[in-house]
Amino acid sequence: MTLAHDKPTETQPEVPEGHVRLTIDGQEVIAPKGELLIRTAERLGTIIPRFCDHPLLDPAGACRQCLVEVSMGGRPMPKPQASCTMTVADGMEVKTQLTSPVADKAQKGVMELLLINHPLDCPICDKGGECPLQNQAMAHGRADSRFVDRKRTFPKPLRISSQILLDRERCVLCQRCTRFSQQIAGDPFIDLLERGAQQQIGTSETADLEAAASTTPSGEPFQSYFSGNTIQICPVGALTSAQYRFRSRPFDLVSTPSVCEHCSSGCAERTDFRRGRIMRKLAGDDPDVNEEWICDKGRFAFRYATAPDRIRKPLVRGEDGQLRESSWTEAMQVAADALVKARDGKGIGVLTGGRLTVEDAYAYQKFARVAARTNDIDFRARAHSAEELRFLASSVVGTTPEHVSFSTLEKAPIVLCVAFEPEDEAPIVFLRLRKASRKGTRVAYVGQWTTSSVRKTSGELLACAPGAEAAALDGIPEHAKDLHEALSAEGAVILVGERAAEVPGLFSAVQRLADGTGARVAWIPRRAGERGALDAGAVPTLLPGGAPVTDAQARAALEQLWRLPEGTLPAEPGRDTAGILAAAAAGELDALVVGGVDPDDLPDPQAARAALDTVGFVVSLEMRPSAVTERADVVLPIAPTAEKAGTFRNWEGRDRPFDVTLQNTGALPDCRVLDTLAVEMDVDLFTQTPKAAWADFDRAAGAVPRTVEAFQAEPAAAQEESTNGHVKLSTWRQLIDNGSLQVEEPHLAGTARPAVIRLNAATAERHGVVAGELATVRTERGALTLPAEIADLPDGVVWVPSRSPVGVYEALGVGHGGAVQLSAGSGETGGAA
Repeated sequence: MTLAHDKPTETQPEVPEGHVRLTIDGQEVIAPKGELLIRTAERLGTIIPRFCDHPLLDPAGACRQCLVEVSMGGRPMPKPQASCTMTVADGMEVKTQLTSPVADKAQKGVMELLLINHPLDCPICDKGGECPLQNQAMAHGRADSRFVDRKRTFPKPLRISSQILLDRERCVLCQRCTRFSQQIAGDPFIDLLERGAQQQIGTSETADLEAAASTTPSGEPFQSYFSGNTIQICPVGALTSAQYRFRSRPFDLVSTPSVCEHCSSGCAERTDFRRGRIMRKLAGDDPDVNEEWICDKGRFAFRYATAPDRIRKPLVRGEDGQLRESSWTEAMQVAADALVKARDGKGIGVLTGGRLTVEDAYAYQKFARVAARTNDIDFRARAHSAEELRFLASSVVGTTPEHVSFSTLEKAPIVLCVAFEPEDEAPIVFLRLRKASRKGTRVAYVGQWTTSSVRKTSGELLACAPGAEAAALDGIPEHAKDLHEALSAEGAVILVGERAAEVPGLFSAVQRLADGTGARVAWIPRRAGERGALDAGAVPTLLPGGAPVTDAQARAALEQLWRLPEGTLPAEPGRDTAGILAAAAAGELDALVVGGVDPDDLPDPQAARAALDTVGFVVSLEMRPSAVTERADVVLPIAPTAEKAGTFRNWEGRDRPFDVTLQNTGALPDCRVLDTLAVEMDVDLFTQTPKAAWADFDRAAGAVPRTVEAFQAEPAAAQEESTNGHVKLSTWRQLIDNGSLQVEEPHLAGTARPAVIRLNAATAERHGVVAGELATVRTERGALTLPAEIADLPDGVVWVPSRSPVGVYEALGVGHGGAVQLSAGSGETGGAA
């Protein structure tokens, strides 16, 4: 049968290839083949009620709330169809609840069924006021209830993890949480259990849900870095947060858009606050970056700003050697007098850390070059190298999302991760890699063992000893020809993590591989402010915008822009973080200005503390007490992210601006503090506000001519074999550890992955180590004892987390690729290697 409206007419547009023509509520629409009916209706402005449907999850058809009337070829289907699972077809006629009594009756019937066992506890439910079930019951439900029997009940709440609580009687079995866990996060711990009237969600391998309720997590713990997303996408309030539960009502909250400060992805967030206190954070909707997901660290780790020990007033060290509260005027004067004296003496070093916004990083570098008259500035409060800085200057500065972006990863034929554990170091990058792998993207890793990132992205592991990554990359053309060929395909990407700085020659090997294959390279640091600090010039060799400090033309352009006398800006490259601390310890610097730097993140924490003890004067810009503030002569409090405006530049090179969330707290951003301090030193930085600092940075980056120097690769250093009872150490930080921005959040800490020593079976047997029992790694500096776990590491290699529970650098004095001794228990000796 041929329908009249299927024949092209003068008034009907031609149907493009790959599209179909259908009608919805009498309105003709052209839709791409394979599009779900519910999406086509949305494009027309018709919202069909639903619970299980989510645009980022595979269709399930679980709740049946989206029923519509469908006809094909003029013949109606015998029953209403779920619009979230049916795709469009040519000639299809669809009637939604707006025009079809059949669809409207079906939807009301489903709603009545869902409400049979749903408790009427809206006044105490965390979802009350923003609940799709409430809204749709009002819009599409019956005005009365015919149910007179007793509702199904469960003991409540059921602890799925220390962070996630489940009220099972509220669940409408939409399967959003189970599909998110299995499809998006790759953590299939939460699942559907039982059948029929007793069907419910819980954790897999649950023996007795009733006994577990209200006491301990049931079965296998829901230990996921992304568990908070299940709370946000739950349409009823069955899943709630232990942190937020019963703390506020949605209609009592004020919401502002914000940007996550915890990693270099720059996730869009929504921050909800009440009476000057942040109550919760939710994932923002940004398809280009984090889609609708954030990790648990970004969602729950925000209480550091209200920690009881937060520094809210300036501190000055008195004659008795103790820090005391002072006025801003006094603190600025004391700091300025000492810094002017130091500038005119042996000089000042500036260490900024990686937490800064672009505006604050720009202020630090301008303070260093204009007020302190030095290029001794470095944002890298971690292991670093000169090779890394040369690579960043040539291959990273100035890149934009057009080079490599999240969407690039999703479309790439292959992604090679080098010295980069995405789930721990950039969780949203991990989610995009997992999404890409489910669509066919090949993901490969150069690392030590089959981590959760490798498993969940169906990845290939090129196993090598820690420190031998450069040699592994150089061997790809000969020993992994298929991988080399895949990397030569258009769109191939190589992702490099900050851990590469600990491996001599690795950046050079990455560059050689990229040159040989044509693959694009992206650098993904762990901290939120590192990419912005690099572009802002908070490094010893680069000016804002990326020009070398040795470029006379670039310096002259900056001096003219900043209205400085000719020759003011220092022309010689400065020292890096290690060099600054070494100079301070040797008495070659008179003062240090230190931002958010934790000595335990540095390759030699003891040397860093010694430098702080030795140098003549220390100014610390901090939020909370630290090893730096303990040794500082002046402590200047600065604002957390929620109390200032600014911009994070994420690893793509995408600017992520945000405004002030909590107004009128009196806290000052780093750029304002540094501007005021510089004024006391008779210099004006023009960074009084983040807006002013950004405008000045934008002018500087545009005014400074930049010539990109080609990265000169250097040969990989020869790797020493493990001898004399030593094994090689592999290490990196886990996402949830003892970081300073995770304080005051015990529920989040409860979901951290356990700290263990991982090694293979042969290494364990040789050293007498038994899985599940204690083992010890040690150096002359100290020892670290943790439970042992067998994994597929290379022989003679052990892995430990860097800051769980203590810092590896502080405990052992070595990092990734270092040599350590291994023994069973907490003893001092082990078996022969």
